[in-house]
Amino acid sequence: MGDGVTAKSGGSQLEPTMKGWLFKWTNYLKGYQRRWFVLQNGHLSYYRNQAEMAHTCRGSISLQGALIYTVDACTFVISNGGTQTFHIKASSEVERQSWVTALELAKAKAIRNMESEEDDVEAEESGISEEPDVVRKLENSLKELQICGELLGKHWKNLAKPLSEIESTSDPDVLNNKVKEVCERATLFRISSNAMINSCADYLKTAHTHGHKLVKMLQHEREQRQRLQEMVETLAEQHSKLERAANAHAHRAVSGSEAEEEDENDFFDAVSDGGQNSSVNDHFTLDIRTRTGVRRNSSDSSSETEETQETQQPQPYSAVAANQHFLPAEPYGPPNVSYLLLLQCLNYIFAAGRRQRRMRIPDKPNYPLNLWSIMKNCIGKDLSKIPMPVNFNEPLSMLQRLTEDYEYADILDKAAKCTDPCEQLAYVAAYTISSYATTSNRTGKPFNPLLGETYECDRTDDLGWRCFSEQVSHHPPIVAQYCEGAEWHCWQEFTMTSKFRGKYLQIIPLGSAQAEFLKSGNKYSWRKVTTTVHNIIVGKLWVDQHGDMEITGKGSAVGINCQLKYIPYSYFTRDSQRRVKGVVMDNGNVKWVINGTWDDQVEIAPVTGNTGTPSNPIYQTGNPILAWKRRDAPKDSEKFYNFTLLAAQLNEPEDGVPPTDSRLRPDQRLMEEGRWDDANKEKIRIEEKQRTVRRQREAEAEKAASEGRPFTPYKPLWFEQKTQEGSDIITHIYKQTYWTSKEEKRWADCPDIF
Repeated sequence: MGDGVTAKSGGSQLEPTMKGWLFKWTNYLKGYQRRWFVLQNGHLSYYRNQAEMAHTCRGSISLQGALIYTVDACTFVISNGGTQTFHIKASSEVERQSWVTALELAKAKAIRNMESEEDDVEAEESGISEEPDVVRKLENSLKELQICGELLGKHWKNLAKPLSEIESTSDPDVLNNKVKEVCERATLFRISSNAMINSCADYLKTAHTHGHKLVKMLQHEREQRQRLQEMVETLAEQHSKLERAANAHAHRAVSGSEAEEEDENDFFDAVSDGGQNSSVNDHFTLDIRTRTGVRRNSSDSSSETEETQETQQPQPYSAVAANQHFLPAEPYGPPNVSYLLLLQCLNYIFAAGRRQRRMRIPDKPNYPLNLWSIMKNCIGKDLSKIPMPVNFNEPLSMLQRLTEDYEYADILDKAAKCTDPCEQLAYVAAYTISSYATTSNRTGKPFNPLLGETYECDRTDDLGWRCFSEQVSHHPPIVAQYCEGAEWHCWQEFTMTSKFRGKYLQIIPLGSAQAEFLKSGNKYSWRKVTTTVHNIIVGKLWVDQHGDMEITGKGSAVGINCQLKYIPYSYFTRDSQRRVKGVVMDNGNVKWVINGTWDDQVEIAPVTGNTGTPSNPIYQTGNPILAWKRRDAPKDSEKFYNFTLLAAQLNEPEDGVPPTDSRLRPDQRLMEEGRWDDANKEKIRIEEKQRTVRRQREAEAEKAASEGRPFTPYKPLWFEQKTQEGSDIITHIYKQTYWTSKEEKRWADCPDIF
């Protein structure tokens, strides 16, 4: 390729790595200067010498949208449209053409990578994950062949011209020059031919390797079509049966209207178990009838309006209500009076002395919004730094949304009772999975907390835990959180980065979470997986969780870890969607198997044997244990942002909280009340106030620096930065002062943020 030029190809001819000396135009005083150029990953970079490659790049240009053209036999230009232009000179025409060929191939590769990334997004949205992987490789190889074919034709024309001129001349000097020209252009033709041969080999290899996958996919498509056809036929039969049943029912309804009128005069009384219990039954008769839908006599002292009002009256949120899946509504058939009396008595007992919490929030109003007019300016930017209207939000802050991680904190109570650390870690894994349950149908964005914003959630009286969170940093946004139960403590530092591509939004968590069990001293830490929101612009929004999570044991649990895999949504999989699977290992030996879905339930099972090989283990397990099951959403929850019962109570007004608490944030409160226009105005006011304070702090820092005096940066009030125990990682640690300050009503140090 010429003196000082090296080339190396990877798996594809379209991503070559070239290195070598070229001359780059600097200015009119210095002219062309010798520089070391490197072509890699769609970028052409240059350095003063090879040693600089390790630390200093003098300049780089992306080839994705670059214009590459030749000036003369040795000079060529690369321009990306005005902001960057490289004028480069090679030592010979062959070297120049070698670089131009490699640059054109790298440019084609960069463009195709961008298109492939867009195809990936479309495939994810439609649920297709395997098919593009096979087809795209073949398409890429075919495009490679087309590009190489174009270059081959171009160089053949350049070679054919001097060959024809050799045939028509007899002058020895001209003949020598033409022979030299033929040799140079033959070298370029050979380079293109080699690229063509390698591309053909790649295409053949891809077709051979993935041919069986295409056959398998075709067979799968046929099976899917057959299945759909059977479903359509079944639905058609059911439709016909329903029509016949509806006609028969209508006929009976007309003939039986008289009998129904007589039935309305019947009175169903509560069944008494004996004379001594009759007074208790009489006391609860009204409530039982309104709950079970029993018709009342028209002569009853309670009117229909009063009965309806009592039916709709919010019931106290007690331990029974919070864990209602432990008390079946129909234990041995239809509900009977004795069971309902027991349930009612338990509700009264557990609710005694506790506050009655709300059961829902106001319905979400329907405000139209031109989504694209807002989102088109966000592509490629970090969404945490972009002001967004409340139309995209739900009336909760990120501090409150993170508190929902403890919706199923009763799993940690079970884990605390385990004596085997491997079994305990299996329950901890189930708990980490349960924290994603609400994301399956929650597509609203929580409010970005202000710097210094806090949130407390004290549910010790009914759920057995209390939690406190503080926004400790604004850029980057970081939340520090601490939660304590009777037998365990949890804390996390949550920060994230986001990637918006126009069709989907990815949220990549960067912080870590930890749990500690007080009795055993076992500690476990983990990082959350990636969340992707699909169909941002067109279609119905849907959320997927995917990636690998490792839960690592610390303290007395060192050597124990759990590997969880959140499998991305795929149209072609025959397995259940949103699946999570994993294992708990003790020094590499699998002890427990975890299987389930992050939106429904998780089962754990102890490993009793292994009949497979080290490379392909097949584990035998004992009876599976249901470690977590998602509770049903409240009735009509789709009308109020698909909130769970706990989520609906997080923003409920409460006395005695500090002035920085999220429940006192005016724009969030206005949004919950349905006053979105006022909420947007308040949001702008609050964010501008925050920016003003930040500018003042920056000005003070600059002034202190110019005067040579120290400046104290912003520090959180309830957390402090310390080195994490057992590592050199600096994180925010809870100072254990918040609840004491609340008892003393000491909020003087709280900043004015709202």
